[in-house]
Amino acid sequence: PFAASAEIEYAGVPFLGGSDIIDVNNANVRAYTKFPGMYPTIAGLIAKNGPFSDFKAVQAIEGLTPAMQGVLAKYEKNLVMLPPVPEYVEDIFNNGLYR
Repeated sequence: PFAASAEIEYAGVPFLGGSDIIDVNNANVRAYTKFPGMYPTIAGLIAKNGPFSDFKAVQAIEGLTPAMQGVLAKYEKNLVMLPPVPEYVEDIFNNGLYR
């Protein structure tokens, strides 16, 4: 038998909602609830229009109002753009957690 070479821990997990930094390319829209003004509208636009390579691309989303641009600018330091990972992009809108 041979050992499987599967990745067992994704290094970007802390940026999926468990810290004050969010990965805009992989985090579920609900991760943005910790930032007032981001959820649901701006978070939905980010999820719908990604992936993004940098913050300027996020700022260029069609449909962002000047007020939304201001909210985005406020949280720029809290947003990172990691490469999309299929296992997480699949759940970007609906992570299957229901209350």
